Amino acid sequence: MELGLVGLGKMGGNMRERIRRAGHTVIGYDRNADLADVHSLEELVGKLSGPRVVWVMVPAGEPTQSTIDRLAELLEPGDVVVDGGNSRWTDDEKHAAELAAKGIGFVDCGVSGGVWGLENGYALMYGGDAENVAKVQPVFDALKPEGDFGSVHAGKAGAGHFAKMVHNGIEYAMMQAYAEGWELLEKVDSVENVREVFRSWQEGTVIRSWLLDLAVNALDEDQHLDGLRGFAQDSGEGRWTVEAAIDNAVPLPAITASLFARFASRQEDSPQMKMIAALRNQFGGHAVEKK
Repeated sequence: MELGLVGLGKMGGNMRERIRRAGHTVIGYDRNADLADVHSLEELVGKLSGPRVVWVMVPAGEPTQSTIDRLAELLEPGDVVVDGGNSRWTDDEKHAAELAAKGIGFVDCGVSGGVWGLENGYALMYGGDAENVAKVQPVFDALKPEGDFGSVHAGKAGAGHFAKMVHNGIEYAMMQAYAEGWELLEKVDSVENVREVFRSWQEGTVIRSWLLDLAVNALDEDQHLDGLRGFAQDSGEGRWTVEAAIDNAVPLPAITASLFARFASRQEDSPQMKMIAALRNQFGGHAVEKK
């Protein structure tokens, strides 16, 4: 089939290559002309045969909104827009309604796989009407990992990105657990080879995972992570997961704590810990460290 793909960065560029390897035609557009097959959205739409499928792979928020708004002007009834970025599920519901008013279908797709997806395939979680999903199915089949699993029609519009959001929330908590365990192992004198302890967990343990494999890779490159600063950004999906938990009265203590740990990483000198130190000094005479 033919696919228009908007956004050819680290994820989008590799996705274009994987889809082409599966025998499909991909016409890609990116603001970076060196990456693009065409030089405008108008040219991209003009080169596709109807019913068209255009996959948007750009940052969430205004870039996605403006791209979908422009496609709404260019596409025709029966065409389908896929949002494969990291959009909030509430935006999907709005986009689906706006496009439906013009007779254009909408599918949201959470994509997981990162830089490894080209060779290993991408886990896909998509939402939308079955009719619209069917028009995109050959592309889903090309992108997914080999085998029976790795993709799911999660439900109606918004379900794909909601599922990916929860996936990323779980990812936050898992990474935090590995990080805390690593720090504790590094702290004690009795454990002399933390990297090999992590490596030993890769076989036969209940905590083995791809994240553990990646942790071992990182420790092979820098055994004590001395070259890294203790700073970690958050993509936004951890926040949305916690907000959704509040809205639905679902307790998420581990995921919430892992999100707040990201915030703590951004502080050179924690204001909260200043107050904690002052209080401990006041009630117990505990020593404080002066700047």
